[in-house]
Amino acid sequence: MDPSERDAVFAHEALNKSKPDYKVLIEIACTRTSQEILAIKGSYQFLYKHSLDEDLASKTNSDIRKLLVAIVSAYRYDGDEFDESVAHSEANILHHAIQNKVFNHDEIIRILSTRSKKQLCVTFNAFRNIYGTTITKGLLSNPIDDDDDEYLGALRTTIRCIKYPQRYFAKVLHHAMNDLISEENALSRVIITRAEKDLSEIKDLYFKRNNVSIDDSVARNISGNYKIFLLALLGNNSL
Repeated sequence: MDPSERDAVFAHEALNKSKPDYKVLIEIACTRTSQEILAIKGSYQFLYKHSLDEDLASKTNSDIRKLLVAIVSAYRYDGDEFDESVAHSEANILHHAIQNKVFNHDEIIRILSTRSKKQLCVTFNAFRNIYGTTITKGLLSNPIDDDDDEYLGALRTTIRCIKYPQRYFAKVLHHAMNDLISEENALSRVIITRAEKDLSEIKDLYFKRNNVSIDDSVARNISGNYKIFLLALLGNNSL
């Protein structure tokens, strides 16, 4: 199975849970390149005879649907060019929306779904420099209800996946190792999908966070062929 088919399967599984797992969908949308997302959507259509965009629209609801459809449908510029004046302007727009608790503001979704990752990182830095706090901390404040709280969680996940995906994945591994019963799929998903990309950096960040390597965590807490499989992907063939 090639990477686009694998990610299409992950997306389909996430959408068809009793409660769709929006974090997996955000991971895919925000940590793959625009070309990779196009390939994933093509594989999804081939495997399931539905478009990913249509299934997102039909299987999610409320503001999360609006966010997910936008970040999956957009075609981002993947280069390194950025505009400081745009970053400052959009940092102000984001702050105004957050201060007024209009978290589903069209401008928030437009900025997060259409700007390049480099441009967004510059905008997030501008937000911190101007307002003295990170945008994710700003989004922690006083949700109105449970649906609002879930949507804010989706926004924070989107920002973390764009800003520093390796740190985000290290955190996913940390939570997975602490709850293997419900998070086993997250453990294998991260290791499998990042094995040929940035797994080395993720492993370093995991060690710094936990003072133990992910290899040792897997070796101590998992057994059998599954352990052998994961350790091989981690580049550790010892038992």
